[in-house]
Amino acid sequence: MKKTIFIALLAIFSLGTAPAFATTSSAKATETATETNSKLTTDEVNTLTKRVEEIRDMDKSEMTLSEKSELKSELKEIKETMKSSDPYIYIGGSSLIILIIVLIILL
Repeated sequence: MKKTIFIALLAIFSLGTAPAFATTSSAKATETATETNSKLTTDEVNTLTKRVEEIRDMDKSEMTLSEKSELKSELKEIKETMKSSDPYIYIGGSSLIILIIVLIILL
């Protein structure tokens, strides 16, 4: 029983680390450059959320197509900065399924 648990855990961890090493070297270089500036203060987070709320409350019916695209790109930039400020753990789909199966078997 211990051997099967060990093999199951080994499979889970090996399948879960595959997406972590899937980035290219150029992506790693830009990722390390943004990691140094990724910590946002609470004031910066508050200003970004206020800006998003302002954009949502705008009347976009009278805007031109270029203005709408500028707002959309601004929202994407805000989303990227907010996402890069908080680290997260990525679990792949197959490793999640294996984890659920192992938990069902063990319980």
